Amino acid sequence: MEIDRSNRSIVVQTWHQKVGNQRDWVWRGWQTRYTYQRSLDDNLDRQPPVLLLHGFGASIGHWQHNLEFLAADRTVYGVDLVGWGGSRKPNISYDIDLWVDQVYDFWQTFVGRPMVLVGNSIGSLVALVAAARYPQMATTLVMVSLPDLSAEQELIPRPLQPLVNGIKRVILNPPLLYGLFRVVSRPKVAKKWAKIAYANADRVTDDLIDIFLTPAQEQEAPAAFVKIMQGMTSSNFSPNIRKLLPQMNIPMLLLWGCEDRMIPLGTADILLKLNPLLELVNLEAAGHCAHDEVPEVVNDRIRTWLDALAAKEYLPVNSG
Repeated sequence: MEIDRSNRSIVVQTWHQKVGNQRDWVWRGWQTRYTYQRSLDDNLDRQPPVLLLHGFGASIGHWQHNLEFLAADRTVYGVDLVGWGGSRKPNISYDIDLWVDQVYDFWQTFVGRPMVLVGNSIGSLVALVAAARYPQMATTLVMVSLPDLSAEQELIPRPLQPLVNGIKRVILNPPLLYGLFRVVSRPKVAKKWAKIAYANADRVTDDLIDIFLTPAQEQEAPAAFVKIMQGMTSSNFSPNIRKLLPQMNIPMLLLWGCEDRMIPLGTADILLKLNPLLELVNLEAAGHCAHDEVPEVVNDRIRTWLDALAAKEYLPVNSG
């Protein structure tokens, strides 16, 4: 919200007005949505750029409280992953590799120099895998709640795995998933679901629900939802991050809401032990989407951390 002091009226900005310059880019024949915002100071824009990657069901709009702040001293990009937001929602098989390829091709097309990858939830998983697979792309990594999808199968006792997998096949039957989509895409239901992800129910606004539900009205959305849900429950959806994290050799910041009800806080402590370059910051009064729930705190943590790395001359500076 901004105040026009010339006439003392209140000007309310929608999320569309807070997320930079939105553009469309055709990737593999699919129209995809991205945004960018450059620093007004060319001297400051020598810092490594940032790429923001949203979580499940979200879009670049979910970074409405972060993008402008981070763009004060660097160029910031945001991408709607295929299947979500303003990007196309093709009826295809979905996995982390698909989105990693999208991120890498976006980097090659628009960025072309080492950058800071910032992700939330599934977006943080995409960022981690992308940084591991293409080390020339990422100079460092910020993850807001990192899901360990590969751990689920490991936690199920071997004798029970056939039973659990059978139950999954029933639940993931397309007619049932189409019915689930119709239910969760209702505003009242979506708001209740969002309140599980947020510690403070007051942060679940109509504007936030609009970010999640407007793309759900598109014709392709139901089929894409079914494919994404089926993909996420597959054992091949994501690499094992407990094997991946120890191999990383760049600074990594893990931000975790202390009231995250989507992923247990204890998961962060387990991940922290896997790599000495991983730094954990627990955030009070925040749930699964801390970047949107306590954006001032998250923005400050990211800026302070990046400044500290720059002071140690770890982050490269563009001399061009």
